[in-house]
Amino acid sequence: MPDYTALSRSIAALTEGEDDAVALMATLACELHHSDDRFDWTGFYRVVAPELLKIGPYQGGHGCLTIPFSRGVCGAAARTGEVQIVADVEAFPGHIACSSTTRSEIVLPVHDRTGRLIAVLDIDSDRPDAFTEADAVALKAILAETFEAREISL
Repeated sequence: MPDYTALSRSIAALTEGEDDAVALMATLACELHHSDDRFDWTGFYRVVAPELLKIGPYQGGHGCLTIPFSRGVCGAAARTGEVQIVADVEAFPGHIACSSTTRSEIVLPVHDRTGRLIAVLDIDSDRPDAFTEADAVALKAILAETFEAREISL
């Protein structure tokens, strides 16, 4: 597990004064992806229309280009507003296989300071049962500091 406290400080320093959502997403995707070897694919799916996510900044192999809120782990996080921790993607009903190497996944809703859903953060692992509630808590805090605590432009 990465040192989330140090990672949070690094991300805060790198993004200080930045208000562009895509620049923030790109920086987070890079920093998170390289912080832990469990993270095989790390990126954002942006809300681009009602009930529709489109790929945003990411690190790793190709991702799905669009995901409706009605499908997959990312769709479930967007639809319910709740963190999704999936120990075995094969057991998740409606899982979208963007990569054949993904075994487990964590997806977190991303909100702006008004509480509006702007994206989901998706982290995939090629290991089964790679994510814990401790990851969810730490990642939620980083997302809140980055997106909810400042005025951002989409």
